Parts: sequence; C-alpha cells; structure tokens
Amino acid sequence: MQDTATPTQAFLPPDDALRISVHNEVHARPSARIRLPALVVDVAVLHEGVTRDMACAHLRLLPGQSELAADSLQDNFLRLRLDGCTVKWERHSEFSRYSVVQALPGHAMLGAVEPELMQHLAVSTQWLQQIPGRTVSAVQLVMLNAPLDDTQALMAQAVTWLGGKTVVASLMGSNALNVAEPGSVRVGLPGQGQPLGHSWAVTQFRLQKDGFERMLVIAPEGTSQTRAGRIASRLLELEIYRLLALRGLPAVKALAPMLSQAENELSVITARLESKSASDQELLDTLVSLAATVERATAENIYRFSASQAYYTIVNQRLAELREKAIPGTQMIGEFLQHRLSPAMATVASTARRLASLSERVARASDLLRTRVNIATEDQNQVLLGKLTRGQEMQLQLQSTVEGLSIAAISYYVISLLLYGGKALKAAGLPINPEMAAGAMVPVVLWVVWRTTQKIHAKLVVKH
Repeated sequence: MQDTATPTQAFLPPDDALRISVHNEVHARPSARIRLPALVVDVAVLHEGVTRDMACAHLRLLPGQSELAADSLQDNFLRLRLDGCTVKWERHSEFSRYSVVQALPGHAMLGAVEPELMQHLAVSTQWLQQIPGRTVSAVQLVMLNAPLDDTQALMAQAVTWLGGKTVVASLMGSNALNVAEPGSVRVGLPGQGQPLGHSWAVTQFRLQKDGFERMLVIAPEGTSQTRAGRIASRLLELEIYRLLALRGLPAVKALAPMLSQAENELSVITARLESKSASDQELLDTLVSLAATVERATAENIYRFSASQAYYTIVNQRLAELREKAIPGTQMIGEFLQHRLSPAMATVASTARRLASLSERVARASDLLRTRVNIATEDQNQVLLGKLTRGQEMQLQLQSTVEGLSIAAISYYVISLLLYGGKALKAAGLPINPEMAAGAMVPVVLWVVWRTTQKIHAKLVVKH
C-alpha cells in the first residue's frame, strides 16, 4: 500500500518540493489482489476533451458513490469497493481505464461454451456504455483454477470455452534455467520434460459480438491473489498498449502519398536549382510551399509516431515479464503479436525517419538556394559599388572644375573692384595708374582666393 504519511524532518534538510510525489510514484498504480475464479472487465477509452470532473461525475453514478469527492481523482488512480465487485479507475496521458473485478459466475467455468458474461456484470451495462471517451480497448478477462497436468484435455476445454476457434496460448512464468520459483508447477508436455510455469493464458485476439475481446487465464489451485493481480495487469496492459502503438499505422498510411509527392517535388526543385532553369524567386516560392507542407505534417504526426514507439517499448516489456513458453499445438502470444506488430512498428519508425530526412533535405535545398541568392546579391552589390565609385570620381572632377572656375570668377570680381577703386583714387588727384595697379594685384588676389577656398574645404572635412 502507498504510504501517504509525511516523514519527519528531524534528521534531514528540508524536502525538495517533488520528493514525496516522486517517491510515491512507485505505488501510484498498485496491482489488484484478485481471488480466483474471477471476471475482470477492462475498458480503456481515449479521454481527449474529458476532464477529471466528467470522470468523477460518471463514477458517482455507481451505487453508494454519489458523494465521491473530485479530489479523489487527483492522483490519477482510484479504487472503489462496491457490493460484489471492485471498480478501478486510472488516468494516463492519453487514455483512461475502467476495470471491474468480480467473482466469476458459476455458469462460466471450464466446460462452458462461449458463456454469456455481460448479463452477469456486477455494475450496470448502461453505466459501462456511458463511460466518457472513445473506446480503444475492451477486454473480458476470465481467471479460474484448474490442474495444468493434462495439457491436451485442458487445451480442448479452453478452446471450447472460447468458441472453438483457433487460439494462441502461452505457459507463463517459465524460467530459462528451469529453477522453481514459489508457486510454480511442473506442466506435463507430451514427448518433453516438465517445464516450470505458474499459469496459462489463452486468447484469440478477436472482437466478439458484444465488442469485447476475451482472454482466459488458467492457474492451479493455490495461486495467490497478488500473483493473479500481476498476471491480469500484464495481460490487460499488453493489449491496451498494443492497440495504442498501432494507432501510428493509419497515420503512416495517410501520410505516404504526401511524402512521395513531396520527395518528387524536392527532386525536381533540386534539378532546376542545379541547371539554373528557373528564377530564384520561382524556386524560393516553391521551396517555401514545400517546407510548409512538410513542417505541418511533422507537427501533426510527430507526437503519434513518438507515442507509438513508446507504447511498443512497453509492449515488449510486458511480453518479457510474461516469461512465456510454448504449449504444444498452439502459437505463443508473444510470437503471434510480434509477427504482426513488428512490421507495423518498423513501418512507423521508418516513416518517422523519412519525414525527418525530408525536412532536412528541404532545409539543405533552401540553404543552397539562399547561398546562390547571396552570391548573386554580392555580385550586384559589387557592380553597384563600382558605379557609385565612378560617379563619385566624376563628381569630384566636376567639383574641381567648378571650384577652379569659381576661383577665377571671384578673382575677376575682386580685381574689378580694385580697378574701380584705383580709378576713383586717380580721379581724386592721386598719381597712380589704375590698370597697372590692378594687373600687379592679379597674382595676389588669385592666391588669396585659392587659399581661402582650401581653408573652407579643411573645415568642412573636419566637421564631417
């Protein structure tokens, strides 16, 4: 049981905020203790859009649970003990489970032929039908006691119980070293030794008319309730995670045409990029559209592909925990599942890699086009810079010419003023020759005007 007591801090530093929750996670979903013979009805639903409050409201419909507090569902696990059965609720990241554990009706023991089970369920079938969510897995697991010594007779009874169709079966709890563990028994197999194991699991992996799969577990007398609970947990989780893992396969099939088309488009774009048969703008528009398509497909499917791989890992773990051994005349459960599941999961993994590779290739093509555009832009910039340089040189030459003309014009006006001044002085009676004086001042005026212009240039350069 989960220990919810808060430990004393008399000898320790203050707890990390997550210490208690992380420590108790190992007890978050304890296996049920199941007394044989038992019937376990397990329904797993996808709970997208289903809140805890909605799940709590549904659980309150069970007899005697009208006062169930919503806080009871905060730990993602709840076990309710009702009259004649136990109801277990679990919430996972993508799905929720509802399990009903009750005593097996007497008419459903070995020797029966496809016995009716749902009419003898301890909870209302209407309550089961109204579970919020969409069904992804529904299993009727029957667990009962019988000697495992006579393999052929026992298998004939199990096949009859399941309706006479082909079954897959495994001896669970086998030990590779053939060393006995507590509760194991030796099962006689014709023509062979007596391998160790603790129970049989027999199923068809077929949906019945009522929408459920059926599994049959046969264990010898004396099987403990805890072992029965672990067996039920492993088998039910195996089926749930198998179905969840396969949810990636329809996405792969839907994505295949888009991937093929995108790869062909990228090949054409790359060829046009190499041959320079299209403008950069046209190629860029096509690449942007293709990149958007690939990124959208990645965003829509990356979670499903990752989840499928994670679920497949759990399936393999649960199969390993069964420690199967073959029963003559039947195929083992793990062998049957892997024969069909492995190719599907390999396809999912291959498509995930293909999508990631396509995204990388589109990015590389974009980089190549960007490089080409950058080089072309640099060439254009160099040509433009050359034109600007030549323009500046011409402007400087023109400016020098204008400055020279300006010096000449200014000097002319200054000398003219000096000439008029000289004439005025001569008219006033001074003995000077205005023309001679003006001619003598020409070099001086030119030098003064030129020097003044240079100083103005120097000041402007300093300011800029």
